[in-house]
Amino acid sequence: MINDIKKQIKELYETAPDIHVNVTISHPRVNIKCAPVVIKGIYPNIFVIEESECGYPRRHSHQYADIVTGKIEIIELGQK
Repeated sequence: MINDIKKQIKELYETAPDIHVNVTISHPRVNIKCAPVVIKGIYPNIFVIEESECGYPRRHSHQYADIVTGKIEIIELGQK
């Protein structure tokens, strides 16, 4: 399952890195709905996204398992 997610994120990174995410994390508390972000990097255990809030870019690293557990949802993956 994780390998499938890695493959899908890699495909998005290479073809259309501008994506939208929903994030629900309790510590630190983050609750974002349909935020536009850009995939900035993919690595063996994590992927990096960047959001631009008020013109200030902020990068966040997420584990691929965060998608499995529902902490982060990539809207474009659900539309395939």
